Amino acid sequence: MDYQPVVVQRHARPAAAKHSPESRYWRQFRHPVFIKEYAPVTSIQFSPSKPHRYAVTAATRVQIYAPRTQKVTKTISRFKDVARSGNIRPDGKLVVAGDDTGLVQVFDINSRAILRTLDSHKQPVHITKFSALAPTQVLSCSDDTTVKLWDVPSQTEVVTFHAHTDYVRSGEVSTSNPHLILTGSYDATMRLFDTRTSQCEMLMGGDTSNAVPVEQVKMFPSGTMALSTAGPILRLWDLVAGGRCLRAFSNHQKTITSLAFDGSASRLLTGSLDHMVKVYDVSSYKVVHTMRYPAPVLCLAISPDETHIAAGMSDGTLSVRRRQPKASEGADQPFAAALKSGAFETFLGGTLPAIGQGRTKSKTKPKPTGDVDELRIESRRAKRLKEYDRLLKGFKYSAALDSVLRKNVPPTTTFSLIQELIHRDGLRSALAGRDDVLLEPVLRLLVKHVTDPRFGEMVCDVSGLVIEVYIPVLGQSPLIDSLFMRLRKKVLAEIRFQKELVKTKGALEMIFASATLTAA
Repeated sequence: MDYQPVVVQRHARPAAAKHSPESRYWRQFRHPVFIKEYAPVTSIQFSPSKPHRYAVTAATRVQIYAPRTQKVTKTISRFKDVARSGNIRPDGKLVVAGDDTGLVQVFDINSRAILRTLDSHKQPVHITKFSALAPTQVLSCSDDTTVKLWDVPSQTEVVTFHAHTDYVRSGEVSTSNPHLILTGSYDATMRLFDTRTSQCEMLMGGDTSNAVPVEQVKMFPSGTMALSTAGPILRLWDLVAGGRCLRAFSNHQKTITSLAFDGSASRLLTGSLDHMVKVYDVSSYKVVHTMRYPAPVLCLAISPDETHIAAGMSDGTLSVRRRQPKASEGADQPFAAALKSGAFETFLGGTLPAIGQGRTKSKTKPKPTGDVDELRIESRRAKRLKEYDRLLKGFKYSAALDSVLRKNVPPTTTFSLIQELIHRDGLRSALAGRDDVLLEPVLRLLVKHVTDPRFGEMVCDVSGLVIEVYIPVLGQSPLIDSLFMRLRKKVLAEIRFQKELVKTKGALEMIFASATLTAA
């Protein structure tokens, strides 16, 4: 009869937490890169044009980062005070930023030269943004309660709004209508201005005595809906219905400081002082994913191609999470599309019909051809036995046990071999006759797995046999004595733990029984 190898038992693993497809997608943003700045990072903005460089504003400078390398490519530091809201124009050629002196400056992104200086504000300017549909116009919002729209070529104000009564810390120009400006202020109101009438056309919020300052506002690309944050509360407004609040909800514990849409505006990301970034599905406004950061989040941005998520924190840390896009996502490139559609084959007149196509290897082996009466003898290679199987086959029980006590051998294999030795009635002979050097790995195995529910019963049986065999020589080796003491302490601790579990189980059974009687 042939030797039967040791069967390694497979123990059931705990069921892993199932993640939704949405959660699995956002978990692809991993391997965060942490960059330390000198001061809190107050603004991050990705360029809408490729290669989607991003501007990071911290302290008295605006730095332009390359998304592929996460390295600084340009540093703009021509500010007299703390810089605010570095913003790249949609064509990626100009940068605008404000500072705490009230100055607004427009820079060339390549030469870093100051092209325009807009100095009408009297207090810090926290918001500076280019208009998406009118690239020659710049929006600025200041602590002097004014909102200004500038014409960059002539360096003059197009219009100034004075409706707010407190700091204006958020604002943007609509991406669907260049004449509409949405702003949020510390007077707890959100206002929609029209540059054609130079008036506030819509007022939202600010109708309660305990109103909270508006930290951020965000308009949907369609221009029909808007979002605002006040404290930990996120509100959705219907602009078509006259600024009616559709819903208000809160999933953060502290103030929400930043809002960002993904590339399709189907997901909303919110950053907060509670160290959390939450992802909402805008169709239901349910949280579909949560990301934790090491410090309060002050600003947040996601790249237009949805490959980078950048977050700035109050301790000066810039975190950039990256996602590797799938090959199917890059199929919109003209060259790849031409290859896939066969345009090159058509151009070449069919002379190279297999261009760009790989060769597929058949998985089925070709059948041997020959005469019908031929007899083919198949040669089967004998399966190589593992080391412990070879030793068991030669009845070298002690050596077989030593071979599975090494560090790189999984415990399932070790205890499967011990079980085989028990069946062969060879465990005593495998454990006997060992000195302190050979006995040490056996005791370390028992100490490590005595509380493991998969092997606990077998560990107890082996421990009893080891004590029975070596009790006459205890006290001769300090190392072996210390391992026996550790084993004893772990067993006593496990007994105490099991007693507490029994008590807890009894208490729970009483609670469930009383709840059942009450319900009946």
